[in-house]
Amino acid sequence: MKTSSFFGGVIGVALSFFHAIEAQDFATHGTYTHPDTGITFYTSSEANGTITGGGELSMVSWGGFTFGMALPPSALTVDTHEYIGLIIGSTPTGKGGWSGIVHGDKQSAAMPNHLMLLAWPTGVGDQIATSFRYSSAYQPPTAYKGSANLTQLYSQVNSTNWVLVYRCQNCFIFDDPSQSTFNTSTSQAKSILQGWAQSSVAPTDPKNPMSSFDQHNNGMGEFVVQVQSAMQASYAVWATKTATGPIATGTATATATFTPIPVPTATSYDYIVVGAGAGGIPMADKLSAAGKSVLLIEKGVASSARWGGTIRPENGWLDGQNLTWFDIPGECNRIWNGGTTGVACTDTDQMAGCILGGGTAVNAGLWWKPNPSDWDVNFPAGWKSSDMAAATKRVFSRIPGTDHPSMDGIRYLQDGFNVITTGLASANWTSVTANDVPEKKNRTYAHAPHMFSNGERGGPMATYLLSTSDRNNFHLWLNTSVEKINRVGGHATSLNVVPTNNGGRIGTVQLTPGTGRVVVSAGAFGTPKLLFRSGIGPADQLQVVQGTEGTTMINQSSWIHLPVGFGLSDHFNTDTVVSHPNVSYYDWPAAWLTPNETDRTNYITKRSGPLAQAAPNIGPIMWEEIKGPDGIVRHMQWQARVEGSNGIPNGNSMTLSLYLGRGEVSRGRATISKGLSMIVSELPYGDPNDLATVATAIDNMVNALKTIPNITWNLPPPGVSGADYLKTVDLTYANIGARRANHWMGTAKMGTDSALVGNGTSVVDTNCKVYGTDNIFVADASIFPGMVTTNPSALIVTASEHASDLILALPYPQTGHGGHHGGSEE
Repeated sequence: MKTSSFFGGVIGVALSFFHAIEAQDFATHGTYTHPDTGITFYTSSEANGTITGGGELSMVSWGGFTFGMALPPSALTVDTHEYIGLIIGSTPTGKGGWSGIVHGDKQSAAMPNHLMLLAWPTGVGDQIATSFRYSSAYQPPTAYKGSANLTQLYSQVNSTNWVLVYRCQNCFIFDDPSQSTFNTSTSQAKSILQGWAQSSVAPTDPKNPMSSFDQHNNGMGEFVVQVQSAMQASYAVWATKTATGPIATGTATATATFTPIPVPTATSYDYIVVGAGAGGIPMADKLSAAGKSVLLIEKGVASSARWGGTIRPENGWLDGQNLTWFDIPGECNRIWNGGTTGVACTDTDQMAGCILGGGTAVNAGLWWKPNPSDWDVNFPAGWKSSDMAAATKRVFSRIPGTDHPSMDGIRYLQDGFNVITTGLASANWTSVTANDVPEKKNRTYAHAPHMFSNGERGGPMATYLLSTSDRNNFHLWLNTSVEKINRVGGHATSLNVVPTNNGGRIGTVQLTPGTGRVVVSAGAFGTPKLLFRSGIGPADQLQVVQGTEGTTMINQSSWIHLPVGFGLSDHFNTDTVVSHPNVSYYDWPAAWLTPNETDRTNYITKRSGPLAQAAPNIGPIMWEEIKGPDGIVRHMQWQARVEGSNGIPNGNSMTLSLYLGRGEVSRGRATISKGLSMIVSELPYGDPNDLATVATAIDNMVNALKTIPNITWNLPPPGVSGADYLKTVDLTYANIGARRANHWMGTAKMGTDSALVGNGTSVVDTNCKVYGTDNIFVADASIFPGMVTTNPSALIVTASEHASDLILALPYPQTGHGGHHGGSEE
């Protein structure tokens, strides 16, 4: 059979089609009997088409893509751990490529913590190379060492497509020995989520099944396999088939080894700050300014060129400039478009920046003066808006932000802003300069202010880190991960560190005896991970760590039981999409390698033009306060950008992302896996009152924009209410990428009710000190008791400024051994 003729059939005759069955099911389904093996498959297909943007959740792929599955006839009543699979991959350039399948479950087919099957033509006849991989984060996957086994039954290759039929045994069991084990149930789930991705670029060594390869560039997405539709009575007969011809074999690329620097044995520090992001950098600056010896430890590499960063476009257009992509505002979306390697965290299933600057190095740089209500509603006494005024003033005197970042003062690419604000003005919403009136966030809109300065990213790295680096009592270690805090009772004495790259430290770094302190600022996932590994957290999480680390973990008698990881919150995101003929798309992803020549020149020589602004044409930002059915006032922030989403292509489309902020009551949980990676185990979304209020906000926005001539509502479609639209947008792990804002908070909640006493719920007190300890502090997004109105970077910096004053004012412990005596989890 010619593969090209199959693709003719997939569109026309060979398949019996079914409609997509769920909102997160981005595929066309049918049945297909492979003529050479006689095996019948339930298929999920992506048509031949042009990929736009990053190709996420695409319904097309250049050259097309099909996955087929056949299951035993008893799969609905007895769990099966195997299937027979079909992959029809494409190599549209005629120069190779690869295709991949993610074996999902009933909740998710996300890349992290799922078994991946990769396949590609080797260039030798009809030979197909296959390998199993996995990743604990959005990073290049590594070799899978579980029990999955693949037997090839048939393969064929031509110049533009290839076919593989295979038997996959133990592929519904995830049992890599370094990770937590789980099974996918075919009898309980009734349907299975699967993921797919393709690339038109061949792996580095196509003849080696364990070759390295570049990120997908030819579409990716998810689809649903209906168990009953995939069951086949002849399965047992088909499973005995074998392929003819040689099978490709190979070895994995060697694991990188680093050249570390031993920790000095005769050195100790008054303060060790863990994590150089929005919380850690200001903290280190304030502590060192007070004359304390300070060590700031960051697990990632340098980002900005100012600090030795070197990550630039591969074709060299930035070579010779004192810039990296982190410095250029218009490249801020790079982490979402092929820029994760060496930048994104490798130990969490969510997207986060593990690099100098943390989130402030990779985000869009939105910089909001805090809405006073965010402090007054969420925080305890001592952290109200009146208490935070001095810290806010200090922060914005150093990083004032700007809503016109191009150095020529011109705002570029404003067609989207102009279209939307025409409707808002007609609906009597008020235009404001956001940071002049931070409290005015009800039916108001504004140009987005950013932390940018002098046409570059700026922010904490260009201010706080700059001033602290001039002090002899400050030290910065990059490429170094803190594995655990060593303590005696509730008193920290030292920290164990390992390298994550060349030049990272290895060994145990000491705190100043008796008076040394640790400030953990590793973010909403990194902070709980470090606390768990240091014996601080719920019993179930500490037992997971103990199961992996064994006797190297602190003795169970010294565990401190606090609800670390609970209280996880995030802006609950709902994307809506409109189109208008006056709106045009600027190709920001293409600017990585092929920026518009005029725009490139203006930026390099003058720090002006579109590249001095955040991608992708952000604005306007809009706010509304709505009282929910439960009487709680919830704050909505709408963030508009000029690009399509959710199947609506780029062109004249705009995505209006609705963030549910302050007043949100949904909470989730972050937990640690056997492999010591952090995962979102309970989604922080879905409270019925939250959803009802979001539905009202959508209806209000549709009504506000109705006077705009020629506007088209793509999502929700015309006549569909906010409530009905929300029913079509999955609220599942599989769709977490569409519902998250990546503004994670709350995993080490601040409060006056210590969780060591009675029904207390808090992890840290109002001095940011971890309950049950006398010298371990947390200062980052983890301490926030509730979600805030806006993007949180400026609020985290402000919280760190305030916390530094409180920590410096605390007396040192009398005994030096803390006050913990075992604790209780109640």
